[in-house]
Amino acid sequence: MCIRKLGLLQKADAACCGITVAQCHTLVEMGKSNYLSLNELSELLALDKSTMSRTVDNLVNAGLVERQIDKADRRYTKITLTAKGREMVCVINNSMEEYYERVLNSIPQEKREIVGDALPYLLAAVKSTEMYAAVRQIGSEAAKEKGGCNCE
Repeated sequence: MCIRKLGLLQKADAACCGITVAQCHTLVEMGKSNYLSLNELSELLALDKSTMSRTVDNLVNAGLVERQIDKADRRYTKITLTAKGREMVCVINNSMEEYYERVLNSIPQEKREIVGDALPYLLAAVKSTEMYAAVRQIGSEAAKEKGGCNCE
């Protein structure tokens, strides 16, 4: 997503123990499910399938995820976390909790409630824009025509 270009995830990069931000996001999403397919991951992360495939390949090579052929449908490949991957997800989640706590603590106490109340409106506004729709179609000509960016 284009939010990566804003530099908001630079702290996440440092918290991801030597892996890329895309790999970090992939592991976090994997941590929410028993398994996901490559297509499901690319949808969740708004990445094209080739980028997602390279990301998963790198995570497989690092021993953090594994691919498993579905026994019921051999055309379907499940991507699952390994034990090492589950440990990494815990590290990432703990690091991000600490980071967000530091961010929250940097907001004056009397302003925190205002900021918290405003966040859902900001998120809704971002999601409702054409840019958000275009970003969800990264790599497509429609996204480029609507001003979407090609964020990696």
